[in-house]
Amino acid sequence: MLHSDSIIEIPGNIILLVCMLRCTQYVIQSRSKPSSYFWLASVLVFFEVIRRELNYLPELFIPSDFSLLTHSYDWWEDNVLAIILLVIIGLLAYSWRYLWAVLKDINISLYIAVAVLAVLQYMGENAIVIPESIGEMVEEVSETIIYTIALIYLWRFKLGDFENYILHQPNQHEPCNANY
Repeated sequence: MLHSDSIIEIPGNIILLVCMLRCTQYVIQSRSKPSSYFWLASVLVFFEVIRRELNYLPELFIPSDFSLLTHSYDWWEDNVLAIILLVIIGLLAYSWRYLWAVLKDINISLYIAVAVLAVLQYMGENAIVIPESIGEMVEEVSETIIYTIALIYLWRFKLGDFENYILHQPNQHEPCNANY
């Protein structure tokens, strides 16, 4: 059965799905392996966030006594999500220079806005300073704004221009060729 809070989560889930599709488009359009791996990690991150947001779905479709190879659904879900998380970490580690270039390209005010919204979301979720009666609404609105910021950033991001910029940057990690 759908929870009443799932209704206010719908806009955020739609935005997350569009973000995931945009990252998928970047995976396809990427011209280098680090770029492809970075965007694939982004797709998986959005998948994980969508799964977290849709935490009520297993209750709708999976029987409570579900067991596969003597393990419950929760055990399987936790392990699959942990494996996906390890894949994300591996992909980001492989593409760390691309990741760093993307992170450096983002305006500091965007980091501050997302951090403030994340704190507000946490406060709403845990009823810290915010009354419990509106805490859930504050949490969901904060999350939706964060997802909207991500979507706007992804939509305005010009992959081709960014990759051309990256390709023409001198590699500052080249070994020194000085003779001793």
